[in-house]
Amino acid sequence: MLARILRYTLQLLVKLNENMKNIAKKLVHFCTQKPKIVYAVLLLLAVVFTAQIPRIKIDTDPENMLSAEHPARVFHNEVKTRFAMHDSIVVGIVDTKTENGVFTPASLTDIYDITESILSIDGVVSADLMSISTVDNISQSESGTIRFEWMMDKPPSNLDESKKIRNYLERLPLLQDTLVSQNGKAAAIYVPIKDKNESYNIAEQIRANINKLEGSADWYITGLPVAEDQFGVEMFIQMGISAPLAGLTIFILLFFFFRNIPLIIAPMVVAMATVMITMGALIGMGYTVHIMSSMIAIFLMPIAVVDSVHILSEFSDRHKPGADLKETIEEVVGHLFTPMLYTSVTSSVGFYSLMLTPIPPVQIFGAFVGSGILLAFVITITFMPSYLSRMNDASLDKLQLVMHSSEGGSRIAKVAKFLGGFALRFKASLVIGFAIVFAISVWGITQIQINDNPVRWFKQDHEIRVADKVLNENFAGTYDAYVVLSSSNTLMSLKDLLATDKPASLSDWAAEQLTQLSGQPMSEQYQQLLLNIDDKLFSEVSDAEADYLNATLVNAESALSQSKAFQSPELLTYVESLQDYLKASGLVGKSNSLADVVKVVNRELRSGEEKDYALPNSPQAVAQTLLQYQSSHRPNDLWHFVTPDYQSTLIWLQMTSGDNQDMSQVIALVDEFMTQQPLPQNVQLDWAGKAYLNVVWQDNMVAGMLDSLVGAFVIVFIMMVLLFRSLVFGVLAMLPLTITITFIYGLIGIIGKDYDMPIAVLSALTLGLSVDFAIHFLERAREVYKQTNDIKQTFTVMFDEPATAITRNALVIALGFTPLLFAPLVPYITVGIFLASIMAISALVTLLILPAVMTMGKRIVFK
Repeated sequence: MLARILRYTLQLLVKLNENMKNIAKKLVHFCTQKPKIVYAVLLLLAVVFTAQIPRIKIDTDPENMLSAEHPARVFHNEVKTRFAMHDSIVVGIVDTKTENGVFTPASLTDIYDITESILSIDGVVSADLMSISTVDNISQSESGTIRFEWMMDKPPSNLDESKKIRNYLERLPLLQDTLVSQNGKAAAIYVPIKDKNESYNIAEQIRANINKLEGSADWYITGLPVAEDQFGVEMFIQMGISAPLAGLTIFILLFFFFRNIPLIIAPMVVAMATVMITMGALIGMGYTVHIMSSMIAIFLMPIAVVDSVHILSEFSDRHKPGADLKETIEEVVGHLFTPMLYTSVTSSVGFYSLMLTPIPPVQIFGAFVGSGILLAFVITITFMPSYLSRMNDASLDKLQLVMHSSEGGSRIAKVAKFLGGFALRFKASLVIGFAIVFAISVWGITQIQINDNPVRWFKQDHEIRVADKVLNENFAGTYDAYVVLSSSNTLMSLKDLLATDKPASLSDWAAEQLTQLSGQPMSEQYQQLLLNIDDKLFSEVSDAEADYLNATLVNAESALSQSKAFQSPELLTYVESLQDYLKASGLVGKSNSLADVVKVVNRELRSGEEKDYALPNSPQAVAQTLLQYQSSHRPNDLWHFVTPDYQSTLIWLQMTSGDNQDMSQVIALVDEFMTQQPLPQNVQLDWAGKAYLNVVWQDNMVAGMLDSLVGAFVIVFIMMVLLFRSLVFGVLAMLPLTITITFIYGLIGIIGKDYDMPIAVLSALTLGLSVDFAIHFLERAREVYKQTNDIKQTFTVMFDEPATAITRNALVIALGFTPLLFAPLVPYITVGIFLASIMAISALVTLLILPAVMTMGKRIVFK
């Protein structure tokens, strides 16, 4: 039954292929007869879609690597709202030239002036800005009382005043290693912003103000929001540089191959039209250009010319002076149609497989590159025949002269023939050598480390990267993650509370309370009810009513006290223990929490000495410290650590590294702590913060890429078997692909290169393009063998024009990506290096391993 289904499927595909070839034959004939119509249609499409490009929107926010509905992203945004958190730019000043560091009148005056200038910038959340001049000094006024005064309400006039400020800061653990370094050589300003998409503009205004200073200290600006936004600005510039450079590189290569400018204009038109239409479609459909989709142009430029180079190579080989030009064109395209179609489809399948990943920008990238490859195929088989059919005799004669002389294209032919001779002479050694390389590569894959960090998208000497390094050396860390603890102890409804033993005479009063207080947060309902009960008790009430009201008052106060879970010394002690555990690990530079706020205030309320830097022993005492804290100049800072109902609290982790591996270790450390000290009853722990989100989308990406790679590999294998109608040839077609993917990713593991987003996406390109060369080689080899019926003669023919065309294409694609090597952004450099390597290796494997294996297994292959 299965054999019958497979046979029927093969017959159907053969018939479909023949029908498509017939349609293509008619289409090519039309194009050679009516070239101007093809020109007009292509020009119209290019103009219409290119007109969409000015509407481009750039997006480099890693949060968008997760869908808006992803639970981790939803919770992260909920936490930001719940605790009034904002993305922040970190501005740092470092002075290692003076003995007192930044604690000199000059440096502190600069800090004061820069802070004032930042407060006036639109888009800055002024109330939450943290600087030495905007925070409070907390000290004891007299026993049992506390004083809040500005740490630096004006710049100091002398060194003694500067030292006094340093002494104040040293007494406040909340600010040490956050606002000032322990060695006193550095200070920081945390600039919360309303919209992270404005971070680059705000950072530029801060830089402009810093440039007006005359001090000798060094200033730095970093933080994930400004790094991501600045990457977007530089990415946009890079798009405008790399794509034209890639086009120029391809043009120079084609000129070197064909020495005929009128001829090589055709593939350049194909490439440019493909890029403009694809990018125009992406932008016109409302998609933002992310780090991945910004590479669409540079990906498509070399890929789009591949089929054109095959056509030009065979056309230059077949066309002879005096022959009918249009017949030669139709013959060439007809001959190449099937391998070009299948290479285009397999390449697009490789990219379409990215749509299986749960990462929206990667899905968009895969969809549009896959569609762009198919578009390039359609443009190639329509525009190329139209263009070639209008070439004059002088250009054609010049082409013949170049291609059949001892110069120009034949240099590539000599290389191809050398590879053919080498492959057949040392076939056994090659097979053994590749088997050893394959085994080592498999081991290398097991060494791959998954890691990414947006700051590392810049080169090491970039100002963002330098600032990140310097500030993380001086402070507890500029990378944030949040541990969120939530209690499920909830207040009963007022209806239930008021219903207990209620006298009939208070029914109307109780109903009035329910109506009046409904719609407010539950804790606020209880607070207001307590006030209303007090008022009612002062009016004339009966004994029964007074008893009810007093009982309800006691019940409400008790319930409200119990619901404020994080006023409990026990829960705050658990938070404190977790902080100590993280600090001892060395993975977290510092953590700040509600427990730290309580301990500082408690110390100053008692003796002001270090022995009282501890948590109080009762909820009432905790509540008293927090009430005192709210009399400071920044009372709302409390709500960054706890919600007003005290049912959720946040631990702010500062880390010196934003690498996913380090964040994953911190997550594992917290899990380890909870194993040793289980969470208190009715308390749950969750994560938020940019560093945590990066881990989530990286994990999703790796799992998604693996699924897409495996799925696409199986699909491509089935396509190869169906294309060649042979299991043996299907396996042969997958050999270069398998060896190339294994070698590239094995090399990544061996050299210790992090498996990041650009590296992950390369699997699709490897999958799609590594099989292209094999398809052309195997299809032509089988056809030639049918004509010669001799293996030696077959490979003699194969290492003439077919191998030359494959070598040309490998060079075009590989060198077409080399402009990326000069980019200032690391992901582009990574893509450039590995794509060039992939193309070179896959072509080399095709031209060496396939003839070796086919010759050694000739009885099976050519039976």
